[in-house]
Amino acid sequence: MHRYLLLGLLLVPAAWAEEPDEANAFSFTIENDLFGGTDQYYTSGFQFTWQSPAHDPPYWLDWLRGTSAFFLPSRRVQRWGLAFGQNIFTPSDTQRRHPDPNDRPYAGWLYGAVNFTSYDDNTYSAFELQLGVVGPSALGEQVQNNVHDWINVDRARGWDSQLKDEPGFNAILTHQWRINRPFDPAAVNGLEFGIVPTVTASLGNVQTYASAGMMMRIGQNLDSDFGLPRMRPAVGGSSFFDPDGQWGWYLFAGIDGRAVARDIFLDGNTWRDSRSVDKKIFIADGSLGAVLIMPWARLSYVHTFRTKEFEGQGGTAQYGSVSLSFRF
Repeated sequence: MHRYLLLGLLLVPAAWAEEPDEANAFSFTIENDLFGGTDQYYTSGFQFTWQSPAHDPPYWLDWLRGTSAFFLPSRRVQRWGLAFGQNIFTPSDTQRRHPDPNDRPYAGWLYGAVNFTSYDDNTYSAFELQLGVVGPSALGEQVQNNVHDWINVDRARGWDSQLKDEPGFNAILTHQWRINRPFDPAAVNGLEFGIVPTVTASLGNVQTYASAGMMMRIGQNLDSDFGLPRMRPAVGGSSFFDPDGQWGWYLFAGIDGRAVARDIFLDGNTWRDSRSVDKKIFIADGSLGAVLIMPWARLSYVHTFRTKEFEGQGGTAQYGSVSLSFRF
């Protein structure tokens, strides 16, 4: 009897430690090239994301679990989520009513998404399905020019030449590894160094590409997430975070490259004539940023530098991203 009682007492802490995270996570991300002092190319975007507690997804996502079982094994912690977002693209000169045909076309992308994630202490896998529309129905002109009116900036004049309406989809698969190592505790309490390698593949009439990259982090509480949420095609992390009641922070630098087979924002409409440019096949991103982790929230900023995406592009692009996440 004493042995069984002792065994029970030993198992209680382990059972508590393995209890799933019951918190939802809500994130809002805004990206804009005004952080880089420009108003061109990828000019702005926003995304709202909700991530479920750590439970099996609902029955209507069983098909996703079945088709992705090899990449998203059920023995790991699972979550699912929903997202809604928009991206806006413009040429370098937004004051021309008839834009340069050799410059990036005007385009908007308005979409909703469902995602399914599976992870453990060291690995994270995610499948995301995006469905939306490219073209006037994406409301890129209305959003950009109304914001410009609000902040007293000249309107973009060439939206009449934007890509035509086209339904769009992307199926995106991501896998990440999280490797953290503590520094000497005598030096700085709780300070860690970590790397997060990432591989991603996207298939769709909007964007088809394959990418690989790595993020290097230094700070505290690195086990709380797999990096900050980002908008595709940039390499992102987890929409959820699990700080275990602790405050933390980290600084990071990342680099990734991708091979692009299809980009509707450069190649133009799939089934209709539209403006287009000759895209570059290989693109690279470099990023620097900081994250503050609180017991109930996570705040981050990242600045991204992107190599030229099409032939004749006047210079490299850069933009900033601000993300705020809440647990509830």
